[in-house]
Amino acid sequence: MGLFYELRSRARFIIGPILGIFAVGYFAFHAFRGERGIFALSQLSHQVETAQQLYDKIKTQRKKLEHKVSLLLPDSLDPDMLDERARIMLNYGLKDDIVVILDKKSSIRKRKLN
Repeated sequence: MGLFYELRSRARFIIGPILGIFAVGYFAFHAFRGERGIFALSQLSHQVETAQQLYDKIKTQRKKLEHKVSLLLPDSLDPDMLDERARIMLNYGLKDDIVVILDKKSSIRKRKLN
């Protein structure tokens, strides 16, 4: 009975700090690896950056399309733009039009002019 009593009296002083260490370890682990921890924050900030880049790209595309649409509105209709769009959509050309067909390898943009 003396050994059991001795273990029991010493356990009172040891259990508190051990439980405290486990509690601190638990909270420290979840502060780093948890759903709202530091690593999750870095992943979320990376996702926000990616979404912001996609948003900027889509916004510029939308502005370009809005500009094209504004050129075709009745109050600001550009006859040249209308003619160009009609030719492209209907695959139409006049008899005196000159058509130059370039393959992708010999594009004018890639050739250097002297």
